Amino acid sequence: MMTGSQYIESLRQLKTEVYFMGERVDSVVDHLAIRPHINAAAVTYDLAHDAALGDLARATSHLTGRPINRWTHVPRSQDDLVKKAKMMRAAGRITGTCFQRCVGMDALITLYSVTHDIDQKYGTSY
Repeated sequence: MMTGSQYIESLRQLKTEVYFMGERVDSVVDHLAIRPHINAAAVTYDLAHDAALGDLARATSHLTGRPINRWTHVPRSQDDLVKKAKMMRAAGRITGTCFQRCVGMDALITLYSVTHDIDQKYGTSY
């Protein structure tokens, strides 16, 4: 699992074309208006490595059996959903701001559900 520092470094490696207020941004990581959001997102990576949180920010992949960051985990039980909510509260308390991952996580969960329904309807298995 990636750490917050690794996440930030991975952003440095991207070849992006980003504009802010009409001006090209040379480095999203170093831009004063963008960096606070990157720092908040980086916290979500670090939480998965925080032993004090236990499995609140980590889960076991039902596909590989390996530990994964809960932000990329598809909830499979009520307990998973409770941990997701508690993890989001913990991240909010730590960052004091939006941590930039909720929409992506919710989209992943929705896609998992919808593609399952499509597979059932058409007899496919992806």
